[in-house]
Amino acid sequence: MTVSSSAPLVFDGHNDVLLQLYRDGGPSKANAFLAGREGAIDLPKSKIGGFGGGFFAVFVPSPTDLEHKFREMTKDTYDLALPEAIECNDALPVVAAQIATLRELERLGALTICRSAADMRAAFAAGKMAAILHMEGAEAIDADLHMLDVLHAAGLRSLGPVWSRPTIYGEGVPFRFPSSPDTGGGLTDHGLALVKRCNELKIMLDLSHLNEAGFWDVARHSEAPLVATHSNAHAITPHSRNLTDDQLRAIAESDGMVGLNFAVAFLREDGKMLADVPLTQMLKHLDHLIGILGEDRVGLGSDYDGAVVPKELTEASALPKLRQAMKEHGYGEDLIRKLCHENWLRVLELTWGS
Repeated sequence: MTVSSSAPLVFDGHNDVLLQLYRDGGPSKANAFLAGREGAIDLPKSKIGGFGGGFFAVFVPSPTDLEHKFREMTKDTYDLALPEAIECNDALPVVAAQIATLRELERLGALTICRSAADMRAAFAAGKMAAILHMEGAEAIDADLHMLDVLHAAGLRSLGPVWSRPTIYGEGVPFRFPSSPDTGGGLTDHGLALVKRCNELKIMLDLSHLNEAGFWDVARHSEAPLVATHSNAHAITPHSRNLTDDQLRAIAESDGMVGLNFAVAFLREDGKMLADVPLTQMLKHLDHLIGILGEDRVGLGSDYDGAVVPKELTEASALPKLRQAMKEHGYGEDLIRKLCHENWLRVLELTWGS
């Protein structure tokens, strides 16, 4: 894998590979990533599609009837209740197993865990997949934030304070359509302390699942660029998970960025979890995001292995189709390269300081 102007590598804002490997058996199943596995991302598919890496999310799943959830999300309107909070002691073993899986992938030579932008550039140059250890939901972090320091030492460089359920730090948005992202209260005192400590440690804060009140609390208290790793434009798809134009303007003012989410419910204007979404709909969201954020503050955040995505882009090997669609839409080589990976490098250098 090498970066080129004709087919730039995709560095992606969000995937759930670690969750799927955890469900399959954890570190002992890491070899499947190298050999080829069912799912969107593995080493063979990545080499075909020019997937150069991304944010590998550690996520503690809630007991959920996925069939019911997806069935509800095909209706004209829906409002799924937030799952219950998960206790720290219950979250820790799941988090440990997924981090151990990522470290095993590194040991096997599948990827490099990157702690700096320099690490990412070195991985690209060496033809290695670049992986950022990200955590989606801070359930495993205690109120005193001791575990945050431990996780940082283990390589954590990006954190979403919530998924779509409450934590001691704040509230996530429900899966609700149509809906404003203004669905509940803001950050707690613990949440404000978390923002401060993440700034001190230079851990990027991911705003993608925070409700609007929590978003504005981070905007007021964080000293770092505002980043939503996998979110779309509320003006096009009025889903609770998408960002309003006011939020996008705040991200632009902070010199942050947004990664386009491939999940179809956040792309389709009817909000339905149905995969017959043309790539032109993704470009419509990209146009809107670029129109407010500018060409330097938009990237990709696929949600691969964690969402229903357009049927033309079901796995990483299909990414050339998206690059070609960008080209046919009129995006030049420089812009495509920025969207594919350069903008992520830019904002991570600003956040991490290297």
